[in-house]
This record gives sequence, C-alpha cells and structure tokens, in this order.
Amino acid sequence: MIRIDAVVPQNDVKAISDALKKIQVGGITIFKARGRGKSIGPKLHAAKGTEVFTPEFTDRYIIQVIVSEKDENEVISLIRNNTKIGKIFISPISRAIDIASGDEGEKAI
Repeated sequence: MIRIDAVVPQNDVKAISDALKKIQVGGITIFKARGRGKSIGPKLHAAKGTEVFTPEFTDRYIIQVIVSEKDENEVISLIRNNTKIGKIFISPISRAIDIASGDEGEKAI
C-alpha cells in the first residue's frame, strides 16, 4: 500500500475527487493548508483598492489517498490530468487497520 499526497489549488479539488470516484478509490482526505513555494502568490488589493500587496502564504489543498501499489500510476496520472500545478508525494504504508471491522492490509482501505 502507498499514500499519495497531492498539494493542489482549491479549484482542482472537485475534478480530482470526481476522477478518483470513477476508478473506485475508496476514500480521500482533504486538508486546507497555507504555504509558499517557488512561485509568488497573486497580488491582492487592500483598503478600497488603493494599496496592493503580495501575501507571503497562499491557500492550497492537500488531497491524501491510500491505494494499493498496483493503482499508484493510475492515481498519479488522474491527478496530473486534472490539475496543472502542485506537487505529488508518495510514501509507503506498512500497515492499515479498519477500526470497526478489524480488517487489515488492502481490505482496510
């Protein structure tokens, strides 16, 4: 099993979620985050539009999914096809347990 974390802009979350539903990815978790990267965020107008400033941090969303290793490339491809910017991070998961049923491994996801 692997965990895929995709850091994407807000407007791409729905498209990625819908694409993952089509391939029957069991569940996703979404976190709202603020951060900065290489690119500079958009400039904002403040105080009736007379002052312009660039915020240090911008809003992003982290989409987290746990999938079997055989689905890794398909999920990555779907994410890349539904957003133009962001990052994808992949981590191994050594064990997963469903609290309610006690199922372990891929049955838990």
